[in-house]
Amino acid sequence: MRIIRTLATAALACAALFAGTAGAAADSASPDAEDGKSGPTRAGTGFRDAAAVPPGRSATANASSGDYLYWVFPLDTGQRATFKAEVELPEQSARHGDSTWRIDVYDGLRRRQPCMYGMQSRVATGDTASVELSCTLRPVRSLTDPWSAHPLPGSYYLRLTAGDAPEKDLGLPIRAKVEAVTKDAGGAHAVDGSLSTPLTPGVSAGDGQNGEDAEDGEESASPDARQAPAAVEPEDGWSSGRWSDRWIWTVAGGVLAALGTLGGYALARGTGRPSRTPRA
Repeated sequence: MRIIRTLATAALACAALFAGTAGAAADSASPDAEDGKSGPTRAGTGFRDAAAVPPGRSATANASSGDYLYWVFPLDTGQRATFKAEVELPEQSARHGDSTWRIDVYDGLRRRQPCMYGMQSRVATGDTASVELSCTLRPVRSLTDPWSAHPLPGSYYLRLTAGDAPEKDLGLPIRAKVEAVTKDAGGAHAVDGSLSTPLTPGVSAGDGQNGEDAEDGEESASPDARQAPAAVEPEDGWSSGRWSDRWIWTVAGGVLAALGTLGGYALARGTGRPSRTPRA
């Protein structure tokens, strides 16, 4: 029994240690006072000059209706991101009809990522002052099959644009605000293996734009503006989410299995002893 009590005490101490480690990781991932500061006040016109937004920050931009606006955010393993956009529309008297606003999210390989839920597209009627859009992605995995388009660690591009707008409304001034809210998806989505490097491709100023950029209606950026948008990364560096509740449950399960084995052994040993009969 002394051995069982000792192991039980060790199990409780181990569980407290891992819980404290997980709590510290969660505290380090939570936004601090500095995260309330505003981020960049511009937007790019394509993948190559997308405005880099640090973690926990929001970005704003003054633009024109009909422009393609791009921002880039870093996402790491185990994070589930919700991209949000709010557009302040021109004065009602200046508009000539309804317009449809839409956001799309692309990963570091420029693959469009589907939204699990959220209002990805919304129609702004003539009396609407602003529109709000959102897109929640699947949790980011550390590794996946080559044929799968599952989100992987790296840069994620948010594109905001207006479609089906009256031609007379194109060029009217708007103001956009975007952000990416992330939370830990938990160890249920953890997989074995990891990428050697995150999907944050660097782009040189001399590279030409590809066909996909041309299809999206992007305008050519100046050489000074074409900088690699991979300048931002998670606060704790890439692959900062190594610890998850999967580790806690694995260790706790091993300790409980050991306790069950010793308990069964103690019971079997106790029942196997010959009973003592009192002497006459």
